[in-house]
Amino acid sequence: MKLFKIFKSGIIDENPTFRLVLGTCPTLAITTSAVNGIGMGLATTAVLIGSNVVISLLRKFIPNKVRIPAFVTVIAGFVTIVQMLLKAYVPSLDKALGIYIPLIVVNCIIMARAESFASKNPVLDSAIDGLGMGIGFTLAITVIGAIREILGNGSIFNVQLLGESASPALAMILPPGGFLVYGLAIGVVNLLTNRQVPVPACGTPEAGCEACPGNCNLNAEEKEGQA
Repeated sequence: MKLFKIFKSGIIDENPTFRLVLGTCPTLAITTSAVNGIGMGLATTAVLIGSNVVISLLRKFIPNKVRIPAFVTVIAGFVTIVQMLLKAYVPSLDKALGIYIPLIVVNCIIMARAESFASKNPVLDSAIDGLGMGIGFTLAITVIGAIREILGNGSIFNVQLLGESASPALAMILPPGGFLVYGLAIGVVNLLTNRQVPVPACGTPEAGCEACPGNCNLNAEEKEGQA
């Protein structure tokens, strides 16, 4: 149950893209297509899981004063491995993602999980946290990339959807379109996930004495009299 809660938190409750608004730079820059979103998301997920596991294993041996350089070193090692694999097996994706693969080293999502979770929790919990956060990030940027690709290019996963007579909104695959779709996506997620907690009416047992203005004034007068 605990592991499922950790996993679910990264996907929904603490989604790094829509809830925590982390990793904004790659979110805006590489989400011009759904394929780019999946590629960047999976690369980040692999680094998240690997770095979380290693940092959790070494958490009792890394001195507190040098923990940040140590975290960066571990993360950089996994980023190097991921980049080498992309160059070897998916060179077209590596070219499309460009500089943003090496920049995973300083991705605030990975640094935040290393600092706030992996360095304080057991290995299995840290691995599940990395998996949940990675999947949450992957889903978010894939959705954004798909929306921008459909609106800006008339295709999805490089499959043409619109006819030749259609005129896609090219601005959607440009930086302004990224900001627009990202902002609207955050708004929709907030609308769907936020639930207003009803405030008990004054005078009901659920409200308690503090909810009644008269009672608060009476308490204030009593305190002044005692003083």
